Amino acid sequence: MVTRRDVALRAGTSEAVVSYVVNNGPRNVAPATRERVQAAISELGYRANSVARSLRTNRTMSIGVVTPDSSNEFFGYLTRAIESVAFDFGYTTLLGNAMEDPEREGRYVRTLLDRQVDGLIVIPVPGSTVLEAELDRAPVPFVILDRSLDDEHAVEITVDNEQAAYLATGHLLGHGNTRIACVAGPESARTTIARVAGWRRGLVDQGIDPATLPLEYGTFRLDDGYRAGMEILAREARPDAIFATSDEQAMGVLRAAAERGLRVPDDLAVLGFDGIERGRFSVPSLSTVQQPMEQLADCAFRHLERRIRNSGADALPKTFSTKLVLRESCGCRSSP
Repeated sequence: MVTRRDVALRAGTSEAVVSYVVNNGPRNVAPATRERVQAAISELGYRANSVARSLRTNRTMSIGVVTPDSSNEFFGYLTRAIESVAFDFGYTTLLGNAMEDPEREGRYVRTLLDRQVDGLIVIPVPGSTVLEAELDRAPVPFVILDRSLDDEHAVEITVDNEQAAYLATGHLLGHGNTRIACVAGPESARTTIARVAGWRRGLVDQGIDPATLPLEYGTFRLDDGYRAGMEILAREARPDAIFATSDEQAMGVLRAAAERGLRVPDDLAVLGFDGIERGRFSVPSLSTVQQPMEQLADCAFRHLERRIRNSGADALPKTFSTKLVLRESCGCRSSP
C-alpha cells in the first residue's frame, strides 16, 4: 500500500507538506511544491484514509447544501456551482431538496448534521420557523444563500433585490409601458418582498400608483407564472408589460401570452429575474435581471470554509449587484 512517506520521497519533500496538500491546510504550500506532491500522488496512486483523517482532524471534509426546489433551474445552478468549488477544495457535497416544505427542510438539516458535515449552506424555504430553530442548535457553521432569515448570527449571501427590481421596472417604463403588472413569488419570502418593493418604487417614481396594477403572488415556478399570467391577461384593463420575480415565472407568462393571442413584445413586454440559461432559448428570448450565480456560490462556500477552519473568523454578509440582460421579450434586440 502506498503511504504518505512514499509520496513525500517521490516529491522530494516532507510528510508534513504532503499532509498540508492532502488536507488543504492548515499551512500554505508553495504552488510548485503543491504541483510536485499532486503529481506524486497521481503517479503512485496514493489515497488518503478519510476515516483516519476525520478522526485526527475532527473534520469529515463534507458540507451539506439544502435547496428549496432542485427542479428550479436557478437553484439547480447554484447547487452545482457550490459543489464545483467545494470539490476543488477537497470537500464532498451532500444535497437535500426541501421541495418548498419547511418540515422537510428541517429534517434535512438534522439528517446532514447526523452525517457529521463540517458546515451547511442553506437556501431557505420562505417563512420557515423550523429552519431557524434547527440552525440555532447546529454545532457547525452555516451560511444562508439567496434569501434571508431572522437570525442575527446568520451569514447571508445575496443580491440587492430591491434595486434590481427597481432598475428592471425603470427599463420597462423606458419603453413607454405604463401599466406594468407584477408576477411575484411567495408573499412571505424576503426576496419577493424586496423585488415587489423595487417594482413599486419604480412606478411611484414615475407618478404611477402600484395599487391600480395587478400583483399576483405564488411560487417561483413555471406553472405559477403561467397561472398568474392567464389571470392577469384575462382582465379587461390588460397590462402592457409584466415584471416577473423569477425567470421560470416569466416563461410561464410567455406561454400564457401566446395562449391569449398576444405577441411579445409588441402587445406585451416581459422581463424576468435570475438569468437562467433557458431564457436565452425561449421564443422570444427572455430579458432578465442576471444574478451572479457563480460569484454567489463561490462566496458562500469560501465564507463557510473559512469558518470551518477558524470558528472565530469574521462572518460578514455580502450583497452582490445584478445586471440587466436585454433581449427580445422587453422590446430590445437579442443579446447573449
